[in-house]
Amino acid sequence: MQKLSSVLLVDDDSTNNFLNELLLKRLEVTDHLLVAENGSEALALLAERADSPEANGPALIFLDVNMPVMNGIEFLEAYQQLPPDRQRASIIVMLTTTMDGRDLARIQELPIAGLVSKPLTEEKVNTILQLHFQRQLTGH
Repeated sequence: MQKLSSVLLVDDDSTNNFLNELLLKRLEVTDHLLVAENGSEALALLAERADSPEANGPALIFLDVNMPVMNGIEFLEAYQQLPPDRQRASIIVMLTTTMDGRDLARIQELPIAGLVSKPLTEEKVNTILQLHFQRQLTGH
């Protein structure tokens, strides 16, 4: 499988980030894994990468809904204010454990490719790769 340019994990739970990193590395999804612990850190990371000459945005962003400082919905609202060329570069998948009805309604209006329940699994990652990148995991 051709690897993605980079993947950004945005979650305030360090255990989730660690497990998701292990899974994505084992599945060889990308060689460039970025991690932020809230939406504000993620926006700073995206801005930092945008200023780098060889960098392009992450191909895939896994975004937690409930985080301190800036949650997933607030991140998406700020993300929509970025220049269009930076937005087009990324497929955003929200990760959640439970969904409040108000959050669900709001999420439907935002630019995400899908909603996936935690934890990430090989099957969920493979489905996302097939749907959005026309790629399939091989030999795992």
